[in-house]
Amino acid sequence: MTVAIIGIGLIGGSLAITLKENGFAGHIIGIDASQENLDKAIRRRLIDEDLPLEEGVKKADLIILATPVDAMLTLLPQVLDLVEDQVVIDVGSTKAELLNTVDQHPRRSRYVATHPMAGTEFSGPEAAIPNLFDHKCAVLIDADCSAPEAVKLVRKMYESIPMTIVELDREAHDLHSAYVSHISHISSFALALTVLEKERDEGRIFELASGGFSSTVRLAKSSPNMWIPIFRQNRDHVLDVLDEHINQLARFRSLLIKKDFDTFYQLIAQANDIKRILR
Repeated sequence: MTVAIIGIGLIGGSLAITLKENGFAGHIIGIDASQENLDKAIRRRLIDEDLPLEEGVKKADLIILATPVDAMLTLLPQVLDLVEDQVVIDVGSTKAELLNTVDQHPRRSRYVATHPMAGTEFSGPEAAIPNLFDHKCAVLIDADCSAPEAVKLVRKMYESIPMTIVELDREAHDLHSAYVSHISHISSFALALTVLEKERDEGRIFELASGGFSSTVRLAKSSPNMWIPIFRQNRDHVLDVLDEHINQLARFRSLLIKKDFDTFYQLIAQANDIKRILR
């Protein structure tokens, strides 16, 4: 199996490592707008060779789009123009706008929309790591719009990692992604800005930052080049969850002002119920 990965960053590079190590891919082609990224990927042996877009797509059996989601809006139709019997997937965090772009494409059935729910706060080929996706969830979106043999191949790929596979439609995917992923990043960005604004002593932040603070602001290290396109494309769902998050913060603020720590206690106890879901 020859796999072409377009975008050799954290996700694309980590997939390259995994699919090569588990034997799913015998040969991996790297395609990237940055030759520097490709050179790093070659040195790290993430990929076997780098090729221009058209040549790489023509040579591959499976093409994986792993660029920022705004770039996918242009790249996906271009890739579908080039394919014949190959299978194309993306690994982006938003789906509705991307799928709307190719709904009428004559090669639409060769494309399977996916979202492997894994990542770190780092970016670039140097951030690629083994086992990033192990036992995480891979979402297939609007899979009934894809050719059955294409879906079968993509399932086989994710199962080889191994990942748990679920299916959603585009709207449900983008809504749930806003609640479980996108709001977490906004909250982390906001907390980092709050601390940087109120605590001017950077040395003191470093000295006193405990595990709780470090884990909460970890996502604030994430690249704006990746996240601004996600927020742009999933704006409505993100606004919905952000409004609810602001309401919850306002409740805590009001209880502190009123010194109503009994109700505060009850809300924390309710929040503890997340342990039942996230075992």
